[in-house]
Amino acid sequence: MLYAEQAQYHGDRWELHLVCKKAIPVEDAPGDKTAGIDLGISNYLAIDYEDGSNELYPGNVLKEDKHYFTREEYQTEGENGPSKRALKARRKLSRRKDHFLHTLSKHIVTRCVEAGVAEIAVGDLSDIREDENGDSRNWGASGNKKLHGWEFDRFARLLEYKAEEHGILVDRVDEENTSKTCSCCGQIRDSNRVERGLYVCSSCKTTMNANVNGAVNIRRKITQSPPTGDMSPGWLAQPGVFLFDRESGRFTPREQGVCKP
Repeated sequence: MLYAEQAQYHGDRWELHLVCKKAIPVEDAPGDKTAGIDLGISNYLAIDYEDGSNELYPGNVLKEDKHYFTREEYQTEGENGPSKRALKARRKLSRRKDHFLHTLSKHIVTRCVEAGVAEIAVGDLSDIREDENGDSRNWGASGNKKLHGWEFDRFARLLEYKAEEHGILVDRVDEENTSKTCSCCGQIRDSNRVERGLYVCSSCKTTMNANVNGAVNIRRKITQSPPTGDMSPGWLAQPGVFLFDRESGRFTPREQGVCKP
C-alpha cells in the first residue's frame, strides 16, 4: 500500500514523498521492560529506562543545519523567486533532516532491544502547535523557530514502525504535568523547572536534568507506578549523552557529565 507522507514545494517543482506500507515479519519483544521518551522543544530528546538508567540526545546538528541552509537560501533569493542555489540548499537540508531522524529512531530502537524493552511511551505533542480552537499557538519568536525545526510527529512515526519490527509497542501518552512533576516525590509546581534544562524540586530538594525528569514521568504513564524516593540522583542529574557524529553519520556516546539543554 502506498500513501503520501508529505509534499514539499521547491520553487520550481513539487516533491511528493511516498511511503510504501507492507507486511513485515515481527519478532517477539526482546523483554518485558518499559521506556519513556521526552521530546523537548529545544531539539533535546531524553529517554528513561525501567532499570533506572537514562540518556540524552542533543539535536544541535539540526539547529546548526537549519541556521546555515536557511541563510544560504535567503542570501541567494532572486527577484523571480528562489535561485538554483537556494533550491539546492533546501533539498540538502531536507535530506540531512531525514537522515538524522531515521538514524536517531533506529539508534533508540537498538538501545531498547538491548535493554529488553517491550513498550515505549512517547509524549504526544500532536496539539503543541495548535490550541483547543485549532488556532496556531504563539510560543514567541524563539519558541516558534524551535518548534518548526523539530518534527515531533514524523519522529514518532519512524520510531513506531522501526520498533514494530522487534515486537516493541510505541504508545503515545498525554504529557500533561510530566514536565512539572517531580519524579522522586510527586510534587507538581511550575517553579521547580528553574532553568531550561534544570529541575530542582522545592519539596525533596532533588536536582535533576529536566528532560530526564519528564521522560521518567512519561514512562510511568504506562506502568501506573507512583513517584519513588529511591531514584538515583546521579542518573537523573547526569544522564548518559549520545551525540550525532557528522563524519560517521551515527550517534556515539559522550563521557557522562552534566548537560543543560
